[in-house]
Amino acid sequence: MTQQDHPPHPLIHVAIVEDDPDFSRALCAVVEGAPDMRLTGQAGSQADGLAMLSGPPADVLLVDLGLPDGSGIAVIRAAARQWPSCSIMVSTNFGDETHVMRSIEAGAAGYLLKDSSPARMGDEIRSLANGGSPISPIIARQVLTRFRNAPPAPKPGPATPDDDAPQLSQREKEVLDYITKGFTVQEIAGLMQLSHFTVKTFVRRIYSKLKVSSKAEAIFEARNHGLLS
Repeated sequence: MTQQDHPPHPLIHVAIVEDDPDFSRALCAVVEGAPDMRLTGQAGSQADGLAMLSGPPADVLLVDLGLPDGSGIAVIRAAARQWPSCSIMVSTNFGDETHVMRSIEAGAAGYLLKDSSPARMGDEIRSLANGGSPISPIIARQVLTRFRNAPPAPKPGPATPDDDAPQLSQREKEVLDYITKGFTVQEIAGLMQLSHFTVKTFVRRIYSKLKVSSKAEAIFEARNHGLLS
């Protein structure tokens, strides 16, 4: 098979909510200069970021927390609901535990401090789009320390299907199974011989039925309802 026979990799659609004009321009330049990315939206305030969510969903959303009219966490929370298949990454100067944990709880899958150069952000965007969770080392240490110091959780009993479990189709169960095994949307599409757009539709349905907004929450709820073998 020649290189021309391989289907091209799908474009990563990126939206940005960032109020620093210089940093925003640099991020936009990185995205627009990458052959595998397309800039689909840009906002400089919380209000504009929330309004942007009424448009077509992006694959990756970069959000600053310190916006002039409010916190970017509100944008993250709304994006997790309105764009359930979108991967959200914080890009900010705030490195304190409160902002970190609130962002993750709201639905962020990555957290980078602005000491990362805009040029490096291109690689981080690709990592996030492929199922990774880019986190600045100092932030990762904070998260690990928090969980290391947390009291141990009680051991769960064996999972059994319950009467109130969400009803997933066979295809949705297949996608959920692949998600729990760590496969990315593109990998699942290849394994199931579907387009990545179709797989994303299945993921959105799964999130909606489980009433979750992230992979980790989906796996947790699926186990609670005994939906995983």
